[in-house]
Amino acid sequence: MERYLLKTIPFLASFILLSSTGFSQMKLIKKFLSSDADTSRKSSFLPLPILAYSQETGAEIGALSLYSFYTDRQDSLTRTSQITGAATITSEKQTNFLLKADIWSPKNKFHYTGEIRYKNFPFNFYGVGNRTLASDEDPLTQKLFKLNGAIEKQFSESRYSGISVAFESYNFIDKTSGGILSRDPNIFNKEGGKVLFFGFTQIYDSRNSNTYTTKGTFVRLNYSYAPNIFGGDNYVGSLLKMDFSNFQTVSKKTSIGLNANFQSLNGENTPFYLLPQLGSDEMMRAYYTGRYRDENLMALQSEIRFRVHPRIGLVGFAATGNVFKRRDFNLRDFKPNIGGGFRYFFDIEKGLSIRMDYGIGERISGEKRQSGFYLSLGESF
Repeated sequence: MERYLLKTIPFLASFILLSSTGFSQMKLIKKFLSSDADTSRKSSFLPLPILAYSQETGAEIGALSLYSFYTDRQDSLTRTSQITGAATITSEKQTNFLLKADIWSPKNKFHYTGEIRYKNFPFNFYGVGNRTLASDEDPLTQKLFKLNGAIEKQFSESRYSGISVAFESYNFIDKTSGGILSRDPNIFNKEGGKVLFFGFTQIYDSRNSNTYTTKGTFVRLNYSYAPNIFGGDNYVGSLLKMDFSNFQTVSKKTSIGLNANFQSLNGENTPFYLLPQLGSDEMMRAYYTGRYRDENLMALQSEIRFRVHPRIGLVGFAATGNVFKRRDFNLRDFKPNIGGGFRYFFDIEKGLSIRMDYGIGERISGEKRQSGFYLSLGESF
């Protein structure tokens, strides 16, 4: 499920106004505060506005939608399928589009995922490594196109094998003359490039839910290779990703989750835009995505979840992580991260929620402490 970052608090007021259209006040209260779950297993559709403002983009407006359903409503074991869409445009004529699918076939025999993404949007680049400085902030405009898909087949109750393919195209414009992108000779493919990955996946999945997990284990190992298809300076090499999660139920309303993530990009002259990046609304919630990037990434997090009401949840989390070059691993370089959050479950039966998290991270001498506030859909892991 796409955890799309909603950027500003006015989203909440807009959500309430949007939801109240055509409903009386009492019906609205009953709908959004009722503790009764809809057990009919029918599909649901949630549209949300995206409203934001920043100096780089000006005003940003758009919409995010989530359509959830079951491919077999009669089978209680069939997992929730989801299609997420998002589109925004800014007053500076920057655009962002996403369409993502996560489909479980009847009895979970097959799992299909796919994504189409286009982005013409600014972001801040700080260089490569785990010691980048805020003073090196270099505003770039990124034009990105991604298209990927995967098929995973169940071979036993908890084991899946699958194949994947992913195409990515990048183009960058440096807005600052003499910025770190242009002056660092160790940064490759500064204007962008193309890559096509072919991958193989192995999965162990015993979770009791794929949307709000309280018990079970999830392990995903993916190895992808990018052959020399596009020539020139385009990337040729491999990408290894490992994701591990374990959940334990502590009490009727409390559960604990552990999550570990490792990524390794292996090739010659690896382009900066493919390097694993620390920080997101899913892992290391406090760090600007891309502030730290390098050939390898390792991150660990734990989360305690309190379901204080069928509609309301509270979360506390702690994490640590780092990026590093090959043969340059050092535990002392790992960065801290703690925080908490709030959940509103708009679909109790499917375990679908609106997530609000605030995290804090390290403070580098001469800089403000790194922190982040996130409004997203679904759990972080």
